Amino acid sequence: MSAPKSAPRDLARRFALKREGRGGGWRRESFTLERGEARAKAREWFERFPKAAYMTEIEFWRELDDGRIEFTIRRLPSAD
Repeated sequence: MSAPKSAPRDLARRFALKREGRGGGWRRESFTLERGEARAKAREWFERFPKAAYMTEIEFWRELDDGRIEFTIRRLPSAD
């Protein structure tokens, strides 16, 4: 009986190397906006890239001294 051409550990290694080159497979975008604009931008992303399909989430946020919101949204590049 012949061994498979790609052992599971080989596949895992290839996928890991591929992810490293693409930022872990996530697409990220950062914004610094007024509070209302930040809410609108987040809402836009969640409507365009639904959480159920793209695992969209606010990865980081903070309120700056001037009241603006700095945040990073991440999502998967595509839905399968």
